[in-house]
Amino acid sequence: MNSPSTEIRAPESWGPDALNAVREARREHQESIADRREEYIRSNRYFYSRLKRVLQFIVEPRMRVLEIRCETGHLLASLEPSYGVGVEISGAMVEVAQRRHPNLCFVMRDPEKLELNETFDYILFNHIFDTVDILRAFERIRQHCTPDTLIVVINYNHLWQPILQLASKVGLRSRFVEPNWVSENDIRGFLKLAGFRPVRKHRLLLFPKWVPLLSELINAVLARLPGFRRLCLMQVMVARPLAEPKREEELAVSVVIPCRNEVSNVRHAVERLPNVGKHTEILFCDDKSTDGTADEVRRMQALYRDKDIRLVEGPGICKAENVWTGFRAARGDVLMILDADLTVMPEELPMFLRALATSRGDFVNGSRLVYPMPHLAMKFANMVGNKFFGLVFSYLLDQRVKDTLCGTKVLWRKDWLRMEQNLGSWGIKDLWGDYELLFGASKLQLDIVEVPVHYQERIHGVTKMTKVFFNGLRMLRICWHAWYCLGG
Repeated sequence: MNSPSTEIRAPESWGPDALNAVREARREHQESIADRREEYIRSNRYFYSRLKRVLQFIVEPRMRVLEIRCETGHLLASLEPSYGVGVEISGAMVEVAQRRHPNLCFVMRDPEKLELNETFDYILFNHIFDTVDILRAFERIRQHCTPDTLIVVINYNHLWQPILQLASKVGLRSRFVEPNWVSENDIRGFLKLAGFRPVRKHRLLLFPKWVPLLSELINAVLARLPGFRRLCLMQVMVARPLAEPKREEELAVSVVIPCRNEVSNVRHAVERLPNVGKHTEILFCDDKSTDGTADEVRRMQALYRDKDIRLVEGPGICKAENVWTGFRAARGDVLMILDADLTVMPEELPMFLRALATSRGDFVNGSRLVYPMPHLAMKFANMVGNKFFGLVFSYLLDQRVKDTLCGTKVLWRKDWLRMEQNLGSWGIKDLWGDYELLFGASKLQLDIVEVPVHYQERIHGVTKMTKVFFNGLRMLRICWHAWYCLGG
């Protein structure tokens, strides 16, 4: 484990020369420890293995990755990038890194003067505590981003300052020159000033040393609990560049309507669904209906030729597979799910598109638990279950999710294409698809935002949400598995 100490002082100077003196002192210190740095890493294998697990969860393999303050390149190499660039302030450290990882590229630069003239999918900013001008460094990083780049900031919890300084004094850790003890809120401020929006945070390691059984008990269980989580040693914050709002009239939208035996609701869906975006395609995904739903869709196609209505044959397995079939057939930039029972009003779909287009969030989830609802719209057991799982998800994802099972969810098609690769990775099959989408959004570090909807009673047909207790147990098993996957 490596962290800052105040034992090494930079030479006294004045004005900008003082900052340059600190930079040179830090560079000289890195030069002096370059040959021994790998020893520190090996002596703290447990600490770095836990950190690598979190980073590997965040960063997709085979992507373009840049790491600022990469040291010997061991974190960058663990991410298996298709193209990896590491930046260090020390020429000696760069030589060590290049020798150890010849398949990667390493350059000597100050973060505040970074200019590589290329962009990356992921940018890691490590050793932020050892950077003289953090804001200027973030501004330089911004120039190496695409609109979809993820910034991953790795920082020590400033509450650990006394412990870390003591560890340096007794030789358990390396020392650094005049470190910055910045808090989580400080980093948020730097990110916002530089044109980024924080979307997710990860906290890990209450006990950074390896003691059989004890370390895993503390870090896998205790460190995940409310209150204790804020005391963890490491803070990993994920951010995205602030994006220019997209014009709704320039976006093509695909509305996927999963249906099974919903013949009486097809016409209402067609007639009530507003035009959203520059073009709206309506995909009825008929999941082996026996009541003539498919014939009714064909009748609507003939009756409303001005509308882009498509009939997609579902696999007849479960709602989730039916929705995925619709997503794969969709052509729009934006994917929307509208349940065929129309308990969520189609007229409210434009609000979802607006939230996505204006970057209020990267994944828009409907919430039925804000406005009052008719007393027959949701059974008591379903209401209790929804509120319980809302609390569970808010805890697991570390962001507010009030209603996990609202069928109306809206996302970018490009994000679905990435999400699709992780389907079925949550321990047990999700029959409804809601958890796959929410956990998938979290895996991609998407900012989940909820849009309150006016939930109404079903007028035609019968609900497919039966076997409440059985489904609840299945959902619990998915959440249990996600506890380990999302925690790193």
